[in-house]
Amino acid sequence: MSSTLRLSVLLVLAACGPTMTTTDAGEDGGTTNDAGSTDCQEPYRRCDVEFRFRALDEQSVQLRGNFAADGWTVGVPMRKEGNEWVAHVTAGFGSDIEYKFLINNTLWVTDPANTVLSAGGNSVRSNVSCTAFTCEANAPQAASFDWRDGVMSFVFVDRFFDGDASNNCTVAGADPSGQYQGGDWKGVTRKINEGYFSQLGVNVLWLTVPVKNATVGGAGSDGRTYSGYHGYWPVSLEETESCFGSKADLLELVNVAHQNGMQVLFDFAMVHMHSSAPVFAQHPEWFWPLAFNGGQCTCDDGSVCPWNAQGHRCWFTDYLPHWNYTNAAAREYSVAAAVKLLTDTGADGFRLDAIKHVDQSWLLALRTEVEKVAATRSPRPRVYFVGETYDFGNRDYLKSFVDPKTKLDGQFDFPLRLQVLESIISRRAPMTALRDFVASNDSFYGPNTLMSPWVGNHDLGRVIHMAEDTPMWSNPYADGKDRAFNNPPQVPGYKAPFERMANAYAFLLTSPGVPLLYYGDEIGLPGGGDPDNRRFMQWTGLSQDQMWLRARVGALGTLRKQHAALRRGKRALVSATDDTFVYSMSDGVETLYVAINRGDVEQTVSGLPSGALSDLLNMESVAGPSLRVPARSTRILKQ
Repeated sequence: MSSTLRLSVLLVLAACGPTMTTTDAGEDGGTTNDAGSTDCQEPYRRCDVEFRFRALDEQSVQLRGNFAADGWTVGVPMRKEGNEWVAHVTAGFGSDIEYKFLINNTLWVTDPANTVLSAGGNSVRSNVSCTAFTCEANAPQAASFDWRDGVMSFVFVDRFFDGDASNNCTVAGADPSGQYQGGDWKGVTRKINEGYFSQLGVNVLWLTVPVKNATVGGAGSDGRTYSGYHGYWPVSLEETESCFGSKADLLELVNVAHQNGMQVLFDFAMVHMHSSAPVFAQHPEWFWPLAFNGGQCTCDDGSVCPWNAQGHRCWFTDYLPHWNYTNAAAREYSVAAAVKLLTDTGADGFRLDAIKHVDQSWLLALRTEVEKVAATRSPRPRVYFVGETYDFGNRDYLKSFVDPKTKLDGQFDFPLRLQVLESIISRRAPMTALRDFVASNDSFYGPNTLMSPWVGNHDLGRVIHMAEDTPMWSNPYADGKDRAFNNPPQVPGYKAPFERMANAYAFLLTSPGVPLLYYGDEIGLPGGGDPDNRRFMQWTGLSQDQMWLRARVGALGTLRKQHAALRRGKRALVSATDDTFVYSMSDGVETLYVAINRGDVEQTVSGLPSGALSDLLNMESVAGPSLRVPARSTRILKQ
């Protein structure tokens, strides 16, 4: 077998023509594009890749690699054609192929003609591309919105802007902090028309649950009485929430958003209904019983109904009966309501609340039915599902819900949020830890997935307070409830927290995925835990630091929009220290460099290209390969 060491290996991309299939007309004049179509967005394109291996005295040669789920264990037998072994595989456009050759079922060899190796010692073909390609089945057409370009804002409707006082609601007995405060769909529409979201670079609006909620008070875990202002107490999945306006107001919001190049996601509460919902009275068998194991099955991690065994049936509280989606009729009813909401409004997808609390049969059914809806729209879009799985540490668990073909497109990236919080905002971990984390995280959830990186949401204390010189909460998992009512926090009176927030958004807005901006975080809106983290949006009386942060976020959003590499590119790690992190983002056309200094003094970073560089964020001219980054600041550099 010594002659094998002298093998000559050639890897080429075949320029084979696509196999065309007829494009079928869908309902209402829509179209579906089957595998074989060549009208689809890049992430859904498939290239034919040909491997050629010069034959010597081998009995058999197999190609093994990551081009298929079983590619390392089963692989592809190569066939002998003259004096060469040949194999073809299909790979995603822009993907990286790691591979080796297995000779006579015993000897593994890398490609001697390819010097690029992975950390594990495999040959690597990077950024596969082709001029002739086929499309995955049900792929979004090229003219539809590309979710790689998305920047999302969570608009908490009741707390955002009051555009019509006539629809304001009051629930008797509710604590003022948990009372309806007047925000509505007309208010959101007004802010779209005023260009508020566009100025931030936002083109995706996540709206609170739009269906009809209970109009009675409910006891919170803190003993206070709340209203359903948040939308998570549905009583009817067929009606819209009158406290936010009329259905016509909602349709107008979606239409205006689309006219302004924005997509709309609805929060959808599919875990439970309110106990006053007619469907609960009519079909109690569609819900898990509250009585369980000699007590009540509430999600308290207790001995009566432990979460790890009963997470798909436990009630959040005793007035929120939990759907039993192992019951086919219940599952079909809920999925049909979700699909009808999309078709009636023309909205573009869902944020799926607490997805880990439902049987995955519901999610599989929703994806199946929504693909039918997508096929009726022209150009065929991608209907985006992003899930909330509240888990900061178990990436495998988050990933178990993600599969763009059958489940979620992505999740809110809780593990990444923890690392960004610790490394950039609260500074309790070095920037090298963030570098090490993203080294695997960018590709962890698989091809065509679009995770949502974030730092602030409606369940945690406002993140501006974690950016203070002394973080308000020492525990990164703290929910901030200790400051929700007792001594609620105020706007910081110095600039450093706002600069740290800007650094965090510099990272998010130069990362792949659909980054999230929680309303008010762009101005450092203060607040403790729920409900103080849901204060009414501050529109006037902003401090200089708040206005500076909003402008900085807007500048970052504009750069992301102007440079595809920042949103569609692949990240390459350049350098890192305790206080700095430098990486590049490249889409094969353009490469930009991001240099973040979280330290309180100016720092020198290295590893950049030599010569003149333009700092696009700060509009300065600098020079590499080493340069200075001011304290608590970011540079975005172009050669």
